[in-house]
Amino acid sequence: MRTNPKALTGLVALGFFALMAVVGPWLAPFDPSERSSALLQPPSAEHWFGTTHLGQDIFSQVLAGTRSVVLVGAIAGVVATVLSVLVGVTAGYLSGSAGEGLSALSNVFLVIPALPLIVIITSSLPETSNLTIALVIGLTSWAWNARVLRAQTLSLRRRDYVEAARANGESAWRIILFEIMPNLTAVIASGFVGTVLFAVVSEITLAFIGVSDAGGWNWGTVLYWAQSQQALAQGAWWWFVPAGLAIALLGTALSLVNFGIDEYVNPRLRNRFSMPGVRMRVGFTPVLPQDPKLAQKLETS
Repeated sequence: MRTNPKALTGLVALGFFALMAVVGPWLAPFDPSERSSALLQPPSAEHWFGTTHLGQDIFSQVLAGTRSVVLVGAIAGVVATVLSVLVGVTAGYLSGSAGEGLSALSNVFLVIPALPLIVIITSSLPETSNLTIALVIGLTSWAWNARVLRAQTLSLRRRDYVEAARANGESAWRIILFEIMPNLTAVIASGFVGTVLFAVVSEITLAFIGVSDAGGWNWGTVLYWAQSQQALAQGAWWWFVPAGLAIALLGTALSLVNFGIDEYVNPRLRNRFSMPGVRMRVGFTPVLPQDPKLAQKLETS
């Protein structure tokens, strides 16, 4: 991952957002809900991202909202990943009614539209805290990753090393944990990153449509108030552009990490050979490096 520029860029950006999630509320120059006489002011030296119609500092709102977005994404990603691993790997390894039952369960959750279901569940709950939203998103967004892990496990359970472990009398759970799971690490990591991205978008969507608590700050809440007060019609671009850019940058960072994991898992997507100075794409037809001396060394070896 350190040698992949996409993954490295995404990890650096994710580290920045994680740092802002921890120290952002303390670095905020103003209370996000504090009103002032500077009503709907453009960016300035005092208010870097401008102010709202109530004189609230938008820069402080964006900083304070980072913690909610990152926290919900991380918790939902962990919950969905644990469920997908438990259901997907078990359904792929076990045969008979147990495996088919788990596969049918994931199929049921797969065909249910996730976002409308999340909206219905969160709107019917008496309290919609960040933990509640994260749990609801995690419990309803694990099916796709479970299907992917089931397919991968089906292809691994008949490999020679798995058959050898089974012939030696190893238990099913030991084979799953020590023989199959290590080969699924990259797939699980990719699924986790994708789930975090979905959870972030879902939480922002819930806040934007007013389902979650409008008093708690996150990037979707900033967009919700900007839309409800017709910021675009008033020309107050500074009200919604910073939060939109933050969403785009976080989504880009998660996507870059996901692309890096995909390139690590899929050898045909790798474009660098292990030898220093040799560029080579792995595929059906090998491509010799551009350096003639290195090419001659490879041909003679």
